[in-house]
Amino acid sequence: MPTPTRTRAYASPVDHVAYGHYGPGRLHLSPQWNRPVYPFQGRISADGSTGFRAEPGRYHLYVSWVCPYAHRAAIVRKLKGLEEVISLSYVDDERDGRGWAFRERRGADPVNGFTLLEEAYEATEKGYGGHISVPVLWDRRTGAIVSNHFPDLTIDLATQFEQWAGTDADLYPDALRPEINKLNAWIYHDVNTGVTRAVHAVTEAGRERERRVVVAALERLDALLAGRRFLTGDTITEADVRLWVTLARFDREHNRGHLISERDLTGFEHLWAYARDLYRRPAFRETTEGLPAIWDEPHGRDR
Repeated sequence: MPTPTRTRAYASPVDHVAYGHYGPGRLHLSPQWNRPVYPFQGRISADGSTGFRAEPGRYHLYVSWVCPYAHRAAIVRKLKGLEEVISLSYVDDERDGRGWAFRERRGADPVNGFTLLEEAYEATEKGYGGHISVPVLWDRRTGAIVSNHFPDLTIDLATQFEQWAGTDADLYPDALRPEINKLNAWIYHDVNTGVTRAVHAVTEAGRERERRVVVAALERLDALLAGRRFLTGDTITEADVRLWVTLARFDREHNRGHLISERDLTGFEHLWAYARDLYRRPAFRETTEGLPAIWDEPHGRDR
């Protein structure tokens, strides 16, 4: 007798009239709100000392094609060759007031059959009313979220699953950690979140101030990459992943109409070649959608 086919569960279409836009009531940014925006901060450890032991088949990543912070996790998973160790699925690109959802375009939730990612948060903490973010690392064993704290999540993926890693990529080498941490901090402020502050500034003075921060950072990075292939030298690290997700979106999203920089990414000689160098690698290319053919032009960085 054939096995019954499981019915795929999908959320209803995006409906801003019925549910509003995402944000109000979810993104608590007022001074009175003292809980982290990313409150689930469990850590994976190879030896299990954190309470979440690194094991094949135990964890699942919920990510989004359109979220740069989730994009980081997808890249690191592939750079480390963990595709058969940690499963992954995508939420729909669009959201209304209900937050991220599972729809036919990106597929159903293969682990829990949720239609809304909010259900994963509710299963972890009954009555949860905070931000519904991706990436989410889900633990099949406990039936709960381990982490939605994106800065730690990729570090754990990069360092705690070495026993099953399909590549020898070392994205967070001991000797380079101080330099990587320093790069990550200012890239996050001046580039990753800098583009958002510039685009959403409410005054022209504010936009000009934030715009200058981003442009100065891009110029600094361009100069740095004139003398080295990647941010810390000859190999790709966490810092490169964190920068690249913003570079991949710079021209088509952040800098449309030259809102931030008079130069497109193509106008930064070394930064542009570096971005194309990374794009040639499957971990970056296969987790990214929508880049034009110009990204396939020779980069010359291997010299």
